[in-house]
Amino acid sequence: MKAPVSRSMGALLVVVLALAGCEEPRPSSAPPGEPGAASPAPEATQAPVAVTPPAPAQVLASLAPLTESVRAAVVNVEVRARGQGPRGGPSRSSPWGEGPPWMGRGPGAQEPLRQGAGSGFIIDPAGRVLTNNHVVEGAVDIQVKLLDGRQFKAEVLGTDPLTDVALLELKGQELKELPVVRLGDSEAARVGDWVLAIGNPFGLASSVSVGILSAKARDIHAGPYDDFLQTDAAINPGNSGGPLFNMSGEVIGINTAIVGGGTGIGFSVPSNLVKALLPQLEEEGAVTRGWLGLGVQDLTPALGEALELPVRSGAIVVRLEEDAPAAEAGLKPDDVIVALDDKPITSSGSLTRTVGLLRPGTATTLTLYRGGQELKREVTLGTRPDLEGVGARAGPRARAEEPQGRVGLGLSEVGPRLAAQGVPPGALITDVAPGSAAEQAGLAPGMVVVEAGGQPVRRAAELIRLLRDAPPGSVLLLRVQQEDMRALRALTLPG
Repeated sequence: MKAPVSRSMGALLVVVLALAGCEEPRPSSAPPGEPGAASPAPEATQAPVAVTPPAPAQVLASLAPLTESVRAAVVNVEVRARGQGPRGGPSRSSPWGEGPPWMGRGPGAQEPLRQGAGSGFIIDPAGRVLTNNHVVEGAVDIQVKLLDGRQFKAEVLGTDPLTDVALLELKGQELKELPVVRLGDSEAARVGDWVLAIGNPFGLASSVSVGILSAKARDIHAGPYDDFLQTDAAINPGNSGGPLFNMSGEVIGINTAIVGGGTGIGFSVPSNLVKALLPQLEEEGAVTRGWLGLGVQDLTPALGEALELPVRSGAIVVRLEEDAPAAEAGLKPDDVIVALDDKPITSSGSLTRTVGLLRPGTATTLTLYRGGQELKREVTLGTRPDLEGVGARAGPRARAEEPQGRVGLGLSEVGPRLAAQGVPPGALITDVAPGSAAEQAGLAPGMVVVEAGGQPVRRAAELIRLLRDAPPGSVLLLRVQQEDMRALRALTLPG
């Protein structure tokens, strides 16, 4: 789903384009010998200028064969979700319906359901679908529709709000002969290459648009790992999560954001970044990132000259956190990092992205300059803290439903951010399926189950076990906390 260039964590990006055109005077077309006619140059001194038409290889042929080969793997993602929808910033391309304001905050209070629609694409025959996190964030029900008319319920396997990527899994008995597309090499794509976008803009299923790759490595201030592809292929609300194809039919980006008020300015998450995240999304449901524990800024040519350095790009250390990996490795303020494991670091953003793709515990070598001297420092990465507080929205396997949606609960752990606010350990309710046993019992997202059947609950897995062990038709007494209030809920297990 797409919004204005805004991400939940980004700042509003406003782009104003001023287009001005002018024509130079054309030479007179009067016949030779008449007033205004140019005198022909002697053949020996001036050769005629010929306009050569483009070679056949330069002419863009019909894209119908390419479209037909990939279109079936692009899906519509229809979502019912709780919450306030996409937040301000570079606009997401997802048309969420307007709903009433929050309906109270006491025990049992429910947020209104929102209806939304976006796009996605199938990446393997088992029914794995890639889309945007903001398309499915807060979802209580996800329906995926294929071009051939088939429709499947989907569950979230993993999400990464910081890059706005989500991985879904289709459910059902008819997962046969699913059309798939594969992720290509976004790094190999060149500015000026033709690209093709397919999605669900404004609910218009399977719409196709074409354009070029306008720029790479765009930072639209939507998050700490911005590295977007920019395209002028038409992208609109509802295209979010859809694929951006190269001319070989490979996906090189996930269409994610647009510029509010702009025309022909859309942004896509690069496929190489998505490929790096997929193993963790599949296995753990979330992304755990490496961490150095320092603050950096860009090294500019002027700063490089002032610091008397032989380099003019890199990341200057401006702050070190006590007892963090960088400090323990001996880094100091004003050190300039220029490489990590021999991979060039050209800016503060490139350092953040490079470290963020590595796992905690990874041993790395930093190349840096200190006082004009090149040094090497061995660093073992720590675990990046949840600085943006996304853990409360997307914990590991946040949709570990109980079991197979038996009572309609989505659960996750109480993350460090909530714990620091005084939320007790327990099973955090993230989703409640409409009409389910959990909804009938008055359970709601945001509640923390701290006791079930007289037994303390300190983790989501403990509540899952107790629910699985409870006999069908029995009533399980739950003690829940929401904000500063505790209450009892009677959950009747389906027969």
